[in-house]
Amino acid sequence: MKLTFLYFNFPFWRSEVAKIALYFGDVDFESRVISSAEFQGVKRDGMLRDGTIVPFHQFPCLLVDDVPLCQTGAIARFCGKLSGLYPVDDAMQAAQIDQYIDIATDITELVSFTGRDQDPETKAKLRQKLAQDGLARKLRILDKMIGSEGPWIVGPHIGLPDIAIWRLAGWLTAGSLDGIPEDLLSPFDNILRICTAVDQHPKIQAWVAMTYPEGYNRGAFQVG
Repeated sequence: MKLTFLYFNFPFWRSEVAKIALYFGDVDFESRVISSAEFQGVKRDGMLRDGTIVPFHQFPCLLVDDVPLCQTGAIARFCGKLSGLYPVDDAMQAAQIDQYIDIATDITELVSFTGRDQDPETKAKLRQKLAQDGLARKLRILDKMIGSEGPWIVGPHIGLPDIAIWRLAGWLTAGSLDGIPEDLLSPFDNILRICTAVDQHPKIQAWVAMTYPEGYNRGAFQVG
């Protein structure tokens, strides 16, 4: 089986959760970096210049023997099954994992759409307000759902929810989002606990060393 990821040159959680799942399972894959110009064509036409179809006109996209698969959750579940990080015979555990992928998507869209198409100053002000109310509320709910028991979010081992929340949190606290403070997660002990545990995991550290740009800020919880 030939697997090729189509995504931007940025370790965002939407692609990282699936890539890291494959890495954990020693499943080989290729990464194809999509340029801004290519993305504009995909948004318009739903295909790359070489004719590769991109369903729903958006990324990430995973080519499975040249058959395209889109949507973050679908790709994460597919890759999780290949690597053993997503159950194939436990419907309840699968649903428990899914809900964390979905809340990560909700939070991403909440931030991404706030201030979209506004000037930078207006966007920053809107996101400052968001960080204090709507986003803080979502994070409180997430922190409560994670809870303080167990080393990982679902099950006894690191899994898709932990990886997704780790990279989502890294995006939120790396200082790259105007108006979103780097100490956004300081009130949320359970989110920070999971993020720190993921960041310290040997496989994660190996992945970061292998694929992330030198000096890349993984987030306010970064260790070592």
